[in-house]
Amino acid sequence: MRTPSVMVVGLVLGPCGLLLNLISTLTPCWRQVSKISGKPMDLVYQQGIWELCQETQSTRQRQCGLADELGYLATQPVQVAKGLMVSSLIVSVLGLVVAALGVRCWQEEPHYLLAGLSGLILFASGLMSLIAISWYNHALSTLPAPTGSTLEVGYSLVLGYLGSCLELIGGFSLALSLHQCCQECRKKKTAAKYPHHSQQGPPTVSSTDVMPRRQKPAPKSFSNPVDVLEGERSFRRSLPCDSDL
Repeated sequence: MRTPSVMVVGLVLGPCGLLLNLISTLTPCWRQVSKISGKPMDLVYQQGIWELCQETQSTRQRQCGLADELGYLATQPVQVAKGLMVSSLIVSVLGLVVAALGVRCWQEEPHYLLAGLSGLILFASGLMSLIAISWYNHALSTLPAPTGSTLEVGYSLVLGYLGSCLELIGGFSLALSLHQCCQECRKKKTAAKYPHHSQQGPPTVSSTDVMPRRQKPAPKSFSNPVDVLEGERSFRRSLPCDSDL
């Protein structure tokens, strides 16, 4: 049996979203700080959720592991992003494992229930990462930064948005397998209720099985008075006379 298209879409978009979220979590470029007072114009601070880096654009020299003097890493949006992004990665891996067991490309029939559950797991994973990234983006301008500097969105945040959307779409696509699971359950119930008509459905009563009702003979009608008299005479003749008794 060919794998349903909704499962193929989920199996393709799910790993892609996981990879993008993994890159977004590990790379230290959620926010870029440039034009810092007292620093060279080509010096850019790159801030992630794990470490701080600085890069000189003219020489492409990069240095990471800078000291957090402003308390950026201790802020609530950064701490929440750490927890949600790591949780999202773990849940995504779990969802992909369940999806592989549900789709079962090596067998004739997929397991629709497992495939649908894996879609719900991937959808939840996409929601967690999307919440973390959206909260950080909302609080980007309020996080500690040098005075008078320019704040910009880093590429890690963009990759996180893309990965979250891919996981949401892939999870929704796999969750559509639950509809097929419900249809199979209905077929099994119908087959159990009507075992001899599992293919044709419940038995129906044909028109030939119904016995026709016997119609009562219509009374004899007369078209003129002469016929009425003739009918009375024939009735009298049919009555027995005294000699017959």
